[in-house]
Amino acid sequence: MNKVTTLNQFIIEQQAEFPSATGGFSRLLHHIGIAAKKVNREVNKAGLVDILGQAGSENVQGEEQQKLDVYANETFLEELKASGECCGVASEENEDIVIFNEGLCKNARYIVCMDPLDGSSNIDVNVSVGTIFSIYKRLSPEGSPAEKTDFLQPGSALLAAGYVIYGSSTMLVYTSGNGVNGFTLDPSIGEFCLSHADVKIPVSGKIYSINEGNYEKFSVGVKKYIKYCQEKDTRHGRPYTSRYIGSLVADFHRNMLKGGIYIYPETDSHPHGKLRLQYECNPVAFIVEQAGGTATDGGKRILDIEPQDVHERTPLYVGSRNMVGKVTEFLRFFDNV
Repeated sequence: MNKVTTLNQFIIEQQAEFPSATGGFSRLLHHIGIAAKKVNREVNKAGLVDILGQAGSENVQGEEQQKLDVYANETFLEELKASGECCGVASEENEDIVIFNEGLCKNARYIVCMDPLDGSSNIDVNVSVGTIFSIYKRLSPEGSPAEKTDFLQPGSALLAAGYVIYGSSTMLVYTSGNGVNGFTLDPSIGEFCLSHADVKIPVSGKIYSINEGNYEKFSVGVKKYIKYCQEKDTRHGRPYTSRYIGSLVADFHRNMLKGGIYIYPETDSHPHGKLRLQYECNPVAFIVEQAGGTATDGGKRILDIEPQDVHERTPLYVGSRNMVGKVTEFLRFFDNV
């Protein structure tokens, strides 16, 4: 019988490799796992109770908040605070930083940036959605309230990042800078169990993911790359397959396992891109690099961007190394990136 390794066991074993570790980081990840289980429960029964649809308010991005968005945000905030290891959170759903300055949180070492429910508009039609999170060590003095500068660190300073995908099965995938591991939720025991150890993204792939409905708004370089993907070239395995779900977590997860590229470029309507740097692009960039892939804004490494605002946006080209390299060639030649 194969040994089952739960998320908590895995975290404890990893911690044991660092004698100086206090256990705080492990507790924080443990509570993220609890929040994911709670959100998964609500996602799975979304069609049975009055939790579908819009909550009647907008988030800081001006997007209609879905009821599950609100629930997921509140649930993760509650668990991060309960961990006692998080002194503040930047969330897609909150315009201002949420500061925890009471009890154990006052002396907490970590801050979290998160998108509590990515792709939530897909819930009504039973399509995969997800949670994205990133963890930094605070820069401000312990014992004092977290400050905005704590949340404006580049992705290169990340301690850990991960995502949860709520789909046909629920998976939590994370890295703390030492490889990427995936854990699938076993509903029979209520635990995330190691199912994908040391994930590596193929160097190249045959899937490209982009919203081609925006084709006319794309730059010449992006348009040329799409045509390149569609051309027949049996020697190099083209045409590629187009797959776009409309949920960053779901599209990224598939491409990381199978090999591919996800693109959300700048457009006429969003000249700086649409995805948020701190809680969408940086986490997936950290994960993909740990898995052997690449993430850029079309020219610059995502993890090297110095953020100026918590809700800053950026274009994103992320996936298999060779595919990101190829689209970069097109952008340099046609767009002078």
